[in-house]
Amino acid sequence: MGLTGSLSVYREAIDELFNPSLIIEVPKTQALPLDTILVQVRQHHPNRHGAWTLEMPSTANGAIIAWFEKPHESVDEFYAPLMVAINPYTAEIINNRFWGQTLTTWLLDLHTHLQLQATGRDIVAVLAVLLSLSVVSGLYLWWPGLNRISCAFKVRHDAGLMRFLMDSHRLLGLLSAGFLLLLAFTGFHLAYPQLLETLTASAGMGHGDEGPSVRSTAVPNNRPISIAEAVLVARGLFPSSEVRRITTPAGELGTYRINLRQRNELNQHHPFTSVWVDRWSGQIRSVNNPSQFSAGQTFTTWQWPLHTGEAFGDVGRFIWFLMGLMPLILWVSGVSHWLYRKGYIRDKPFDLMLMLRIKGRRWQTLALYYGNKTWQYCYPFLLALFRMIRAWLTSKIN
Repeated sequence: MGLTGSLSVYREAIDELFNPSLIIEVPKTQALPLDTILVQVRQHHPNRHGAWTLEMPSTANGAIIAWFEKPHESVDEFYAPLMVAINPYTAEIINNRFWGQTLTTWLLDLHTHLQLQATGRDIVAVLAVLLSLSVVSGLYLWWPGLNRISCAFKVRHDAGLMRFLMDSHRLLGLLSAGFLLLLAFTGFHLAYPQLLETLTASAGMGHGDEGPSVRSTAVPNNRPISIAEAVLVARGLFPSSEVRRITTPAGELGTYRINLRQRNELNQHHPFTSVWVDRWSGQIRSVNNPSQFSAGQTFTTWQWPLHTGEAFGDVGRFIWFLMGLMPLILWVSGVSHWLYRKGYIRDKPFDLMLMLRIKGRRWQTLALYYGNKTWQYCYPFLLALFRMIRAWLTSKIN
C-alpha cells in the first residue's frame, strides 16, 4: 500500500514519462477556445451522448483531459471513465484511454481498492485501522520513560548491524508516526466518505462527490450559452480564481458546472469552488464557496489533499513520497531484528561512520566496481520489465 501510494503521488509525471506525447511544445499562439476543443472531442466520439468534463492542464505544456464518466465499453467496471487527451493549442486528439488500463491509474486502483472493487475498498479500510494500531503500539514500545528519554534518540553506528537496524527502526518509526497516523486516518475516510460526511454534516463534500444536482429552470431556446460565456459568468463571482474543470450540460435540464480554485484552497487538483450556470439563460443557479463552509465541511474537504500531500506543496508531496516507503523500511528492519532474536540470522560487524570515511580513489573504485556489477546484473531484468510493461500498455490501449 505504501509503495503504490508513493508512486501515485507523482502519477502525472510517471504518466508523461511513459507517454511523451502528453508533454506539448508550447507555441507562441494562445490556446484555442474551449468550445472549439469540445467540438473536436464530440466529432471524434459522436455516439457518446451526455456530459463531458474538461480538465484544464496544470502547466502550460500539459494536455486538456476530457472525461466521459460512463462509456459503454466499461459500464460494468467499478470505475473506468474514458480519458481523452487534447492538445489545447491545436485541438489534436493525442490519445483515448480508459481509467485502469494505464500504468498509473492501475497503480492507483491497486492502492485504493486492491483491484477488488468494493471488497478491496473494505480491505483497504481495515488495513488503515491495522496501520494505526501498529504505529500506536510501536510508540508505546518505544517510550523509554522520562529518565532515559535522551537515550531513545541515539543510533549506535558501531555496535553491529542488528543494533543499527533496531535503533534506526525506532528513530524512523518515531519520526514517521504522526505522518503514518494521518495517512491511515485520511485513507480510512476516503474509503468510507459517507461516514465522515454524516459525522460532520457535510453531505456531498467528500472526494469525488459532484455536489448537488442542479437543474436548469429556464425555458429552452435556440441560443444556449457557450462554454466561454459560462466560464465568464462563473468567474465574475471569483475573479482571481483559476479554472480547473468545466462539466457540460446533460439534456435540456442540464447546467454547466464550473469548477474553480481559489488561492486559499488546500485542494490543488480537486478544489470545491463550484458555480452552476443555466445553459439557456446564463444565470447562476447554485454556488459552492469553500470560504463559507462550516468547520465540518472544511475538515471533510481536506481529506484528499492531506492524504496526497498536495496541501503542503511540492515539499509536502516529496515528504509523502518518503512516508510511503516507510512501512517497507520499518517492516524489513523489524522482521530482521525478530529473526535475529529467534536465532534464524546472525549479527554482522557494522560501522556506518567508518564506511562514510572512505575517501579518494578507493571510494571511487568501489563505487564504479559495484555500480558496474549491479548494472550488469539488473540490466536484463530491467529490459525485460520495460518490454513487458510496454506490451501490456499497448494491449490495453488497442
